[in-house]
Amino acid sequence: ERHTAALGAQPRANGCSGGAHGALRNGYVRGLPAPDTQINHIVHNGGLYKRPFNEAFEETPMLVAVLTYVGYGVLTLFGYLRDFMRQWKIEKCQNATEREEQKDFVPLYQDFENFYNRNLYMRIRDSWNRPICSVPGAKVDMMERVSHDYNWTFTYTGRVIKDIINMGSYNYLGFAQNTGTCQEAAAKVLSQYGAGVCSTRQEMGNVDKHEELEKLVARFLGVESAMAYGMGFATNSMNIPALVGKGCLILSDELNHASLVLGARLSGATIRIFKHNNMQSLEKLLKDAIVHGQPRTRRPWKKILILVEGIYSMEGSIVRLPEVIALKKKYKSYLYLDEAHSIGALGPHGRGVVDYFGLSPEDVDVMMGTFTKSFGAAGGYIGGKKELIDYLRTHSHSAVYATSMSPPVVEQIITSMKCIMGEDGTTVGKARVQQLAENTRYFRRRLKEMGFIIYGNEDSPVVPLMLYMPAKIGAFGREMLKRNIGVVVVGFPATPIIESRARFCLSAAHTKEMLDTALKEIDEVGDLLQLKYSRHRLVPLLDRPFDETTYEETED
Repeated sequence: ERHTAALGAQPRANGCSGGAHGALRNGYVRGLPAPDTQINHIVHNGGLYKRPFNEAFEETPMLVAVLTYVGYGVLTLFGYLRDFMRQWKIEKCQNATEREEQKDFVPLYQDFENFYNRNLYMRIRDSWNRPICSVPGAKVDMMERVSHDYNWTFTYTGRVIKDIINMGSYNYLGFAQNTGTCQEAAAKVLSQYGAGVCSTRQEMGNVDKHEELEKLVARFLGVESAMAYGMGFATNSMNIPALVGKGCLILSDELNHASLVLGARLSGATIRIFKHNNMQSLEKLLKDAIVHGQPRTRRPWKKILILVEGIYSMEGSIVRLPEVIALKKKYKSYLYLDEAHSIGALGPHGRGVVDYFGLSPEDVDVMMGTFTKSFGAAGGYIGGKKELIDYLRTHSHSAVYATSMSPPVVEQIITSMKCIMGEDGTTVGKARVQQLAENTRYFRRRLKEMGFIIYGNEDSPVVPLMLYMPAKIGAFGREMLKRNIGVVVVGFPATPIIESRARFCLSAAHTKEMLDTALKEIDEVGDLLQLKYSRHRLVPLLDRPFDETTYEETED
């Protein structure tokens, strides 16, 4: 295929609209080749996309990067100085230490291991674990707390801060409510079944509501069968070891969630990492795996499993699913798709990233997702072929040993899912999906116009705003809270050390007035803290630095 065949007459790559001199909006291609030359792998795969796919990761300005490293260096030096002062009793030591009589034992607490927590995280700890005392809807109430010892301990003042605009909860479709049809249905089931089941599904804990939920989830996803679990994290960490083991190969995106990482490590399979959303890196690993086989013995791998997420919760990027499926079919491997953040939040029908790209659910071997975000409940699911689900029912630790889901929680999921599907006789669900998409595009566009560096896909409701410097992590969270906006700020080790950020999660429950209020305050704080770093120079995703130490390879 030539460059004009990717998406219509204009030169495109992966659905990105062309610009002057062939430069693409998201910086993937800097110039077009001569008419008779072939385009590289990434560009000619644009033909796989049925819609524009615009993702941006703007380059960190050099001065900002240098100042960020200097900031961490100063904090580290002062951390060592404070540790020295604590050791000589000049400063009071508040962290956990061994008693004098245990000093000769093997240490329980490694000083250097919690050096970061003690000296860096502790200074901005007030930005996290903030206690709310209301439904986590579009607005929340928060309990005020103060610290008199630099965040080592907190005291509650007894005052409640009312009507904080909630820009941090994963309430994508606004189903986190204490009124309405979902709440009424859950309350009715609570009065009939009680709160807990007190048994596993295989014993006395298989309620008719569980069966109803699993049939509904299978229909919603368009798969043969599905199984529900009580915890989203355990859905990944306990099911991956049931699917692969020793002699198998896992190919995992470098930015996969901790639950996928843990599941992969517990499985005993060999793990290899490909660069984030980079299909050239993935294809190289697939080729090498097939050509070389297992280490030492050179036997073929029993299974090759590709682990990806629908929406990456720290980057705001969307998986390049059409290309992943094309590679999976080409190299006869299996695909495990984690739709924790994308189910309900993406696609014209709210059915996730498969729906978003207009693909067939049959092309994804294992469809995983959670009920904790778009459905305002708890738990997770796995969908796929009936043989797969029947196997997991007897081999998954999450299914065999875990207590069944609470019936009121199940009813919350059933009611909200039927609402999204339109089976409640209304168009409320469809309207919420459309409202979320509109809010996402509007909020992202306005932030970019203000001059902030915003990561991710233009259709992703997860919106990372780059802060970079360590001092600005706490300052941004505090300044926003002063203005009655609740935000989540994220730093190392959840992100690379120089890529600290604030992460906004949009909701269909946010009105335009709420978003405009939040944007006005963000604009003001951005000027106050000098956060408007954008120079509109976009760096290709393929060129982003890759730290091979983020997720080590395990060999059998």
